[in-house]
Amino acid sequence: MKYPYLRRLPGFEYLAPETIDEALSLLSSHNGKAKVIAGGTDLLHKMKRREEIPQYLIGLKNIPGLNHIDYDEAQGLRFGPLVTIHAVEISPLVRERFPILSQAASTMASAQVRNLGTIVGNLCTALPSADMAPGLIVLGANLKLANSKGERTIAVEDFFTGPSESVLAHNELVVEVQVPNPLPHSGMVYIKHTVRAAMELAIVGVATIVTLQDGACSDAKIALGAVAPTPMRATKAESLLRGKPFSAGLVRKAAAAASEEARPISDIRGSTEYRKEMVRTLTARALNKAKEEID
Repeated sequence: MKYPYLRRLPGFEYLAPETIDEALSLLSSHNGKAKVIAGGTDLLHKMKRREEIPQYLIGLKNIPGLNHIDYDEAQGLRFGPLVTIHAVEISPLVRERFPILSQAASTMASAQVRNLGTIVGNLCTALPSADMAPGLIVLGANLKLANSKGERTIAVEDFFTGPSESVLAHNELVVEVQVPNPLPHSGMVYIKHTVRAAMELAIVGVATIVTLQDGACSDAKIALGAVAPTPMRATKAESLLRGKPFSAGLVRKAAAAASEEARPISDIRGSTEYRKEMVRTLTARALNKAKEEID
């Protein structure tokens, strides 16, 4: 019997650019035969399983300034492609102003993986269960993408196109994550459901932001993970909440609507029916917890 996960890494050439421009030039010149490596926690695993066999690995470690976490009142949060999951998990700034991101980071993998893996890497794998995606989606975050000819900005919500697929071209690099400030009087929560407390992909992930004004829900966003081909917004559930007094009955209706919007598959980790029921349960729980954060 063969065990593909025990294979050695295939042969490759490691390239170590010292500037973003040099990295982008290498991506362009190698025309789809190169992969960018930061933490490598997903890429190296795929290479051992022969799911990816790049001829070149372009390492980002020698490029200064890519591990920055910056904040200002006007622009919000900005961080680079070498910022690790652990850095976001423990950042006092993120915990205070964007707690949904530190919550999501704390649910991921093991301490060792969080110390190596990057937030941008988690997004670029484009898994439907990517834990960082739902929180960034409800925050309205954007990604700055660059190639040797210029830059473009795309919403995290629009970044994913299918399981393990995104709009990122082979000659592009995510150079920054941009997270705007949430509205005043907002609470935010990410809840992940797994079989075990750690080292598990999400069976269902739910991120919510609730904004209250005079007891009414002036704005609400709900994003779901692991229940569709890509991380998704529950827009019908959101519309039920907006403009109405926050109440237990309203939360139940919104949670039911989110469950109806979800499009999960059945797999080894859960059936379609089970995932839909968990979306209903966790959405209600997340909305109530987000409201408590405001109180």
